[in-house]
Amino acid sequence: MVEDNRLIAVIRLRGPSGISYDNEYTFKLLNLKRANHATILNYSKNIAGMLRKVNGFITWGEINEKTLLNLLSKKSNLNIEMIKKAGYNSLEELVHALYKGEIKISKLIKIGFKPIFRLHPPSHGFKKSIKRKFKSNGEAGYRGEAINDLLNRMI
Repeated sequence: MVEDNRLIAVIRLRGPSGISYDNEYTFKLLNLKRANHATILNYSKNIAGMLRKVNGFITWGEINEKTLLNLLSKKSNLNIEMIKKAGYNSLEELVHALYKGEIKISKLIKIGFKPIFRLHPPSHGFKKSIKRKFKSNGEAGYRGEAINDLLNRMI
């Protein structure tokens, strides 16, 4: 299995209506239970398969360090005791280590971090249809670095 150190943010765009059991199970594995929920994942071949399976209901892309810091400081359950338990002195150090791949999300989960972020709908709404792919003038699917703009509008 080929893994890289990319951190990706995944946002669920659509709710549970009309979704098959298999897709709902995939959402459960991704920790995306409701619309406007987001999660941070270490990209891997297995994660890529799950994202491909629920491609029409989510959007994802590579999160940058500034947006990750903003997301963790405003929408996570991380506190200073959990950060110290992970071996870091501040949230900025932890975010830098996460972004560089020195620590995995799974290690943070073991000390009590919940990788679910309950976000607001984007300010001024979605600009395009959430039923169409990002490349086809929509909002769903892979969007690369543009995920940071959407996340900052939803935090």
